[in-house]
Amino acid sequence: MTTRIVSDPAYLQHIAGPMHPESPGRLRAIQGLLSSTPVQGVQHGVARPATRTELTRVHDDAHVAQVLALSGQHAQLDSDTAMSPGSADAALLAAGAAAELTLQVVSGELTNGFALVRPPGHHAERDRAMGFCLFNNVAVAAEAALAAGAQRVLVLDWDVHHGNGTQHTFAARRDVLFCSSHQYPFYPGTGAANEIGHGAGEGYTVNVPLPGGMNDADYGAVFHDVFLPRALAYRPDVVLVSAGFDAHRADPLGGMDVTERGFAAMASAMKSLAEEVCGGKLVLLLEGGYDLDGLSQSVHACVEVLAGRRESFPDGASARVREAIAETLRCAR
Repeated sequence: MTTRIVSDPAYLQHIAGPMHPESPGRLRAIQGLLSSTPVQGVQHGVARPATRTELTRVHDDAHVAQVLALSGQHAQLDSDTAMSPGSADAALLAAGAAAELTLQVVSGELTNGFALVRPPGHHAERDRAMGFCLFNNVAVAAEAALAAGAQRVLVLDWDVHHGNGTQHTFAARRDVLFCSSHQYPFYPGTGAANEIGHGAGEGYTVNVPLPGGMNDADYGAVFHDVFLPRALAYRPDVVLVSAGFDAHRADPLGGMDVTERGFAAMASAMKSLAEEVCGGKLVLLLEGGYDLDGLSQSVHACVEVLAGRRESFPDGASARVREAIAETLRCAR
């Protein structure tokens, strides 16, 4: 097994503003814990910028041009998405790291990996930045996998916020199965159970909108009853995870009750799935997570899983999560 973590110092140069939750301190906290408590057998790699072709498979030319034109400048793109002089380079390197790590996993050079990138990506739409995100890193990675010969890609999003940008990118297609668990109703307002894709992609979007307060056992029910059966039937060639950690019980922006063990169990479930259907090909990409201790401990636990540790969900899922699962299954095609 070969596990690689990819990051870059340039990510620290993206500064969204004073007191902004998506701060360089997030990555410093993660890197500090991984440095002080290293995970054995993990390689460290460097990022490379995304190419224009990689970006325009997901975003239109005007959006890519706008972000790149703001290199070296301060800009406010929406109420909560801002750029500093280093943001364009960081965004290029985030999308490039996502694509390159995925290509290395698809080719068999690596078994799995974790792209510790910022800015995050899953809210970025084809034509605009939003929700702290400039380019949609996981969508860029999925398109890179398909261009390299993958026939089916699973994108699973466990961030507490729905990945609207990723859903919209692939909603009319069946070469990407998009699955998301998220707090609902919540930002950005998308992700209802009846959003199942459209046209050729109908049935290839699976949303499990959850009430606040869900814990490790609740997420276990979602994975075992919804995501794993659907993914096993789909048999993806590679598994990509939008790994946001703002469902952590200490997170200031979320309202969930997940622990580091819960995130490790999610990663372990995805790893077991990947081992069963696609030779272990699994890539995690950092999205949200804003409590520094919860974030760093959760990322560290997931890296341990990638490197060989196993973690299981506890029992005891609530009636409320069973209702959410039933609604998703009712809407499924």
